Amino acid sequence: MKLISWNVNGLRACLQKGFPDYFKAADADIFCIQESKLQEGQVALDLPGYHQYWNYAQKKGYSGTAIFTKKEPLSVQYGIGVPEHDQEGRVIALEYDDFHMVTVYTPNSQDGLARLPYRMQWEQAFLTWLKKLEQTKPVIFCGDLNVAHKEIDLKNPKTNRKNAGFSDEERACFQNLLDAGFIDTFRYFYPDAAGMYSWWSYRFSARAKNAGWRIDYFLVSEALKDRLESAAIRSEIMGSDHCPVELSLRG
Repeated sequence: MKLISWNVNGLRACLQKGFPDYFKAADADIFCIQESKLQEGQVALDLPGYHQYWNYAQKKGYSGTAIFTKKEPLSVQYGIGVPEHDQEGRVIALEYDDFHMVTVYTPNSQDGLARLPYRMQWEQAFLTWLKKLEQTKPVIFCGDLNVAHKEIDLKNPKTNRKNAGFSDEERACFQNLLDAGFIDTFRYFYPDAAGMYSWWSYRFSARAKNAGWRIDYFLVSEALKDRLESAAIRSEIMGSDHCPVELSLRG
């Protein structure tokens, strides 16, 4: 089973930059996107063989997630059931026979960590919700988590120590996910791989220099560990300031 996650940073723009060709060639069983920046009816995607599920932010041109899946789920949930956290279209959860599939776009703490207090509330609520979901079936969740976990996960850790995405508080929240029993699948296969990033600033030719951050992830419940087959970061795929990340599972 092949799973893909991609922060497309505006789907309408990405559609003009190769998204349809990559989507078709990838032939994923489940394809998740974040930061669609759409409202309902603004784009009509023709994806034969796929069911489409969309969660839109109330604010126009902002946030938003979607999942495209070959197999129709047993149920669909939009958001985490907490009204203050469900205004920005950040979460979709699909229930299947033997797992829950979640896509998430974690709030950015913004310049000067202006939104860090809200981010901390979100992190606690999201983890609590994940663990509740996990009580029924194992969980796979993916998306732009807006944090580089360790120094190996970004090009310039020293100069970014207190910046959004690499603050001690955000990194601790990611560690909380691991401590709660979730596996960072890329690091499961490549614990020491450096220079492997999923996001690059549009400034300073960062992508050409590979001055990036690994902030896009697939995490899975411990119960799925034996089904892990491979993980990949598709840095060669253009079209967004993020690249797709992949996970393959047995069965």
